[in-house]
Amino acid sequence: MTALAPIKKLLDGLVQNTSDPVRRRSLAKSITLIESTKATHQEQAQALLNQALPYSGKAKRIGISGTPGVGKSTFIEAFGLYLIEQGLRVAVLAVDPSSPIRGGSILGDKTRMEELSRADNAFIRPSPSAGALGGVAQKTRESMILCEAAGFDVILVETVGVGQSEYEVASMVDFFMVLMQPNSGDELQGIKRGIMELADALIINKADGDSLHQAERTKQHCQNALHLMRSSEEWEPQALTCSSIENRGITEIWALLTDYFSSNQAILETKRQQQNEKWLDRLITEQLRHAFETHQAVQESLPQLQEQVISGKLTAYDAAKTLIARFNEPQS
Repeated sequence: MTALAPIKKLLDGLVQNTSDPVRRRSLAKSITLIESTKATHQEQAQALLNQALPYSGKAKRIGISGTPGVGKSTFIEAFGLYLIEQGLRVAVLAVDPSSPIRGGSILGDKTRMEELSRADNAFIRPSPSAGALGGVAQKTRESMILCEAAGFDVILVETVGVGQSEYEVASMVDFFMVLMQPNSGDELQGIKRGIMELADALIINKADGDSLHQAERTKQHCQNALHLMRSSEEWEPQALTCSSIENRGITEIWALLTDYFSSNQAILETKRQQQNEKWLDRLITEQLRHAFETHQAVQESLPQLQEQVISGKLTAYDAAKTLIARFNEPQS
């Protein structure tokens, strides 16, 4: 059996007219394969991704962010169940912070979305961030391709809501929404301007009970801020309220998304092309850095040069130039 022999079985499980349990099992195994760091698994994973590409690209990719405690998991479960009621298949890629000791996921999204995880047309995958920039798993893009090949109509990418994760997710999805709490107008001061500029929609969650009036007021503040901070001829970002617990506002959010996708087809195609181009540039940079850092001559020279830079005996520029020269030296 060749190293690539298991790929056909995985691909058939993803794209053939198999039962939902078989398809979900194949998808889970495929994502595990691309997350592996073993060289043989990486070879198999890239072969699988290349064969899955023709079956991908048709799903709606939606990023969901928000600070911890805003109710992302509750919202995603309510939203996902609503989409399934509309006859859609939903995949959730929830990026967990990695355990600093063993590197595994620590949030346990399947336990936080218990009802959704049991639905036949749903797939939930908590992926450890493994230290990737902003807490976003390095393999999330490849996982989206596999989910699309498996026939999922909507892919929801949940971020950890800290650091640079919002920027990372916004760079790989079609629509980016930020969840907020119904506090007061002062809430806007806690949001980075850049995040506001990235958002295609602001969703004020927990708009129920005593918080309903505050939610409406926050919505108005957000809508005013969006109008001032971001203007686009193609799409005007909106602020909406919802209650994930009472299932109110979910229909309006999906209507907004439907309008977005139906009226921006050409723009979305261009957006994905630009995302792919930027992703290629990033992968080139990452692979070059990995080749540089694992180069024997660089590893041998780096400690001494670092010490000289730290002690002020050598400039960082000259140290870097020396290391690059060692990297470019012909291998014996």
